Amino acid sequence: MVSTPLIILAVVLLIILMGLKTIAQGTVGVVTRFGKYQRVLHPGLNVIIPFLDQISKRVSIQNRSVEMEFQAVTADQANVYFKSMLLYAVQNEQDETIKKVAFKFISERDLMQALSRTIEGTIRSFVATKRQAEILALRREIVEYVKEQIDLLLEEWGYHLIDLQINDITFDKAILESMSKVVASNNLKAAAENEGQAMLITKTKAAEAEGNAIKIAAEAEREAARLRGQGVALFREEVAKGMSQAAAEMKQANLDTNVILFSMWTEAVKNFAEYGKGNVIFLDGSADGMEKTMKQIQAMMVRQAGTGN
Repeated sequence: MVSTPLIILAVVLLIILMGLKTIAQGTVGVVTRFGKYQRVLHPGLNVIIPFLDQISKRVSIQNRSVEMEFQAVTADQANVYFKSMLLYAVQNEQDETIKKVAFKFISERDLMQALSRTIEGTIRSFVATKRQAEILALRREIVEYVKEQIDLLLEEWGYHLIDLQINDITFDKAILESMSKVVASNNLKAAAENEGQAMLITKTKAAEAEGNAIKIAAEAEREAARLRGQGVALFREEVAKGMSQAAAEMKQANLDTNVILFSMWTEAVKNFAEYGKGNVIFLDGSADGMEKTMKQIQAMMVRQAGTGN
């Protein structure tokens, strides 16, 4: 038969064991006494009063994530479909914060429903003020707007928002096709403008090059004309000098200087025949014609001698 002291000892040990509670890492325990919040148990071994205290809830203080999919309508009545991921956690392990987390909602499911609906409503209110063409470029603005609107609300619940990511934004098939056509037409327009600019630059450069070439050719032609003029002047000067000397020598020898003119005339005729491009040379072979020609040459020679060329 078991003695009374052993029974008492066994009961005491049982009561002590019932008062020892282990809290896992990453969670805290919420202790209530007769249904009223009493205190928070932190990770590790804790002691409570058996039969009076109980752990009503174990609250995770680890990061939590939830994925959401919902639809919104833009100001121009376009349907937009969002896929997003929300990352949040309990603010801290202080008693007031844990009390909010433990008793604001009946269950975790109710918290998720309220959180999802709040974020959906916030994004929908933002999208309703924008046109569908603007939405894709406003991903960052949407996230910032949601964070600003929801942070205070989450603090009232004992949580804080760590991150919100909008992973995908899509539209109805008809809208996507029209957007693709707009992008394609804009690309074609940009390509045409670039091609036009390239052609304009090419033609401008070609015109500049042609102008420079004409300028260079004109300068070269002007220089060549100047040199030809100088050559002709030197030629005439030398001819005049040669004829003057020949005439002086012939006078000293008592010879007729008209022989020189006749020789020049015959040389000119010979040069015409050798280097001229025509087939016929018209000459006045009469005595009067010859005399007239000789007088013209003689007058030219006197004029050349008078000018010194």
